[in-house]
Amino acid sequence: MLKPQHVISAVVLVLAGAPAPAAEAPLTLTFTDSQLQWGACPDFIPQGCEIAVLHGDPTQGNADVFFKVPANFTIPEHWHTSAERMVLVSGELQVSYDGAPTTVLKPGMYAYGPPRLAHRAICGSVAPCVLFIAFDAPLDAFAGKGGGP
Repeated sequence: MLKPQHVISAVVLVLAGAPAPAAEAPLTLTFTDSQLQWGACPDFIPQGCEIAVLHGDPTQGNADVFFKVPANFTIPEHWHTSAERMVLVSGELQVSYDGAPTTVLKPGMYAYGPPRLAHRAICGSVAPCVLFIAFDAPLDAFAGKGGGP
């Protein structure tokens, strides 16, 4: 029978021979950074909504984005295949997930949205709302409640 230290030694030997992952450059951005490339949101969201990809490929999953809407903006009900991990960067955002009480996000607050759960939001009247959102599956958005559990 192998002792735990022998198993650990074997794992270390295997990992030592594995190729090193490709090096990535570190990245630091703010939502006001001039190098961001802002694009349009899905058609069901009114004009004024913008998305900037920060890291990753949204078609492949594991992507980070900034999502920006003007003050007094309503984000209609929709759902995503992926879970959303969000931090509000700017503004004040009322977020309502089906079956859960409405939450008012303020800058620095974290929110988690389960996959396929319909939600909607309203940006407050004082400042534009900017969310940092991390998606683990390819980025998509569908209007209405159709996601299901």
